Amino acid sequence: MYPMTMRAALLACGAATAVATIPAAHAQTAGQSAREAALEARLARLEARVAALTEQLAAARAEQAPAPRAPSVPAASAPTALPVAVASARPAPAAPPATTSGTRVTLSGFIKFNASVSRYADGAIAANSGGRDFYVPGTIPVGGTSEGASTEFSAKQTRLVAGLTTPVDGETLSGLVEIDFQSSPGAGNARITNAYAPALRRTWLSYRGFLAGQEWTNFQYLPALPETTDFLGPSEGTVFVRQAQLRYTHKLADRMSLSVAAENPATTVAIAGSAAVVEAGTDRAPDLTARFTADIGGGSQLSLAGVSRWLTSDQSGMHDDGFGWGVSAAGKLRFGPAGRHDLRFMVTHGRGIGRYVGLNLAPDAILVPGAQPRLETVGVTAGFAALRIGWTPSLRSNLGASYQTIDYPSGFATPNANASAWSAMANLFYTPLDHLDLGIELRRGERELVSGAAGTLERLEVSARYGF
Repeated sequence: MYPMTMRAALLACGAATAVATIPAAHAQTAGQSAREAALEARLARLEARVAALTEQLAAARAEQAPAPRAPSVPAASAPTALPVAVASARPAPAAPPATTSGTRVTLSGFIKFNASVSRYADGAIAANSGGRDFYVPGTIPVGGTSEGASTEFSAKQTRLVAGLTTPVDGETLSGLVEIDFQSSPGAGNARITNAYAPALRRTWLSYRGFLAGQEWTNFQYLPALPETTDFLGPSEGTVFVRQAQLRYTHKLADRMSLSVAAENPATTVAIAGSAAVVEAGTDRAPDLTARFTADIGGGSQLSLAGVSRWLTSDQSGMHDDGFGWGVSAAGKLRFGPAGRHDLRFMVTHGRGIGRYVGLNLAPDAILVPGAQPRLETVGVTAGFAALRIGWTPSLRSNLGASYQTIDYPSGFATPNANASAWSAMANLFYTPLDHLDLGIELRRGERELVSGAAGTLERLEVSARYGF
């Protein structure tokens, strides 16, 4: 017998009472032919009620039945790893599956195709140069005797991102792993298979404002970068570094935050008389960065950042130290209907921060030989501005210009060292379908040396990008 709940007992009593009233009612109406039809109808209703009560009683008993046991899994076949829920960045059609570990993994990224045609006014660019794939001002040929050209088709900028979140004591432990196929120069070739190796871009864990791992430098303000078909865009005018760091972010108010970080050091040096820039590899202290960010409403944001560095070089038995510093102001100001237009900008200045700006167009310092070797810091001033015009919700343009000038210690710069670089671009993007962006862009760039010699680049590029 199944255990009977209070509800089941009441149903049973009601059924018994109803059945008991049937013969009594029938006896009272014996011999009274005028009431037979009414009594028979009442009897039929009572019988139907008894049947319904009986069905409810059976259902109540079924609810109390113990669930069948699942077959046990032999220890040898039990999984050794805890499963996690995997969800797309796009809304899933059903609720995510339950997880054992409580960790949720979100996959996102994009598939991107680029094609470009470039003309170089002062010679050919190296066959495996990164400057063929995207705009690297330091690779623009200078001093050649004839023009050069290149045509490139590539899908190397395709990117995959895995985000992880785990609830812990009312907080969220977050993690991220991001890879692409563009960040490994020389890892593939275009001759046969175009089999480019994946490369780590970012990976970190974050909990209660602390972040540990590889991320964009705290000295950089990523939202200020304009939309371009190029991998980076305003290369010579922007802070652009990804590196390992330990960061803490504190929320000052609803729309303001302050973040500080200790980041991986890497002093880059040129020896006096040479234009070659090398990584010293003898750093003794981390780079320290701080950034203040304010949301001023309507999707507009402002940022002010600083970096301090202890530079160390020990080249060819010559050792010296120096101090580097830099400040950078950046922002994104939205305006127009539905905030479709915006102005993005960045201005950076400092000494000994060459590797942080313009893809290391300038060295951090110059090592001057002598009885007492000296490490002389190099000054950098750089910036860019870009205007975005949203013609319609699916059609937009970007116009921008970027610039960097380099200030060497007096008398120690070789004539072949980079002195400045600038570029200007205009593009048009169209989004015919959700997640699909088609773009076309025209760019002109110039690199000038300390000697005054200069080379120019003109590039037409198209791209197709599917984000997920």
